[in-house]
Amino acid sequence: MELNIFHLYPDVLNLYGDGGNIITWTRRLRWRGIEAKVHRAPIGASASLAGADLVFIGGGQDFEQQVLLEDLHRGRDREIRAAIEDGVPFLTICGGYQMLGAYYETFDGQRCDFIGALDFYTVGSQTRMIGNYKFRCTEAAGGSEIVGFENHSGKTRLGSGVQPLGRVLAGFGNNGEDGSEGVHYKNVFGSYSHGPLLPKNPAFADHLLSLALARKYGDGTLAPLDDREELAAHDEMFRKI
Repeated sequence: MELNIFHLYPDVLNLYGDGGNIITWTRRLRWRGIEAKVHRAPIGASASLAGADLVFIGGGQDFEQQVLLEDLHRGRDREIRAAIEDGVPFLTICGGYQMLGAYYETFDGQRCDFIGALDFYTVGSQTRMIGNYKFRCTEAAGGSEIVGFENHSGKTRLGSGVQPLGRVLAGFGNNGEDGSEGVHYKNVFGSYSHGPLLPKNPAFADHLLSLALARKYGDGTLAPLDDREELAAHDEMFRKI
């Protein structure tokens, strides 16, 4: 068995070590004897998402997101929307998460139209939401408790066509007001959690791997791993936050 993992825009969207999520997936697959092939698609790359089993988009600064708009609208946006509707699992972080929505409007009213793959939008504020935080995923998103680090001024509002990834236990999440964190639609998971997200949250990492394997092979069963070190890191952060 093997999974094809696509890392979109690793050249500009890799804030706070978000690329560590790719390392986590590949290691957890190979420890189980499953091959992982990573395809990196920077700005201007022509690699198609047609063969993707998992897609990752990391976070970046507002300027970097604007730089990407031209590349996205040359056809990558259509590819992303098609892959989402086809059930390909996605993990998107912060700026990568925001880009799946309809638009980002700065606090002074300048609007950047994104790809509209999911029903939400983001509006910038003058207050920065920053710090370690934790949230509990919904049962539909695996139900695990997540620890991470957020740093964003955008406030995301979900529409009627999507669900939150989870509920905030401490910190800000989507907007610091309604208790929601991230987005979940089909097999797409968006979060504000940098850090990177997956090393200290092995249950969530495996949830996405299971979805990818089930979609490709009809069976998402994963052999258990010795996660004592990962869980110790998770539990220590969970206690401190």
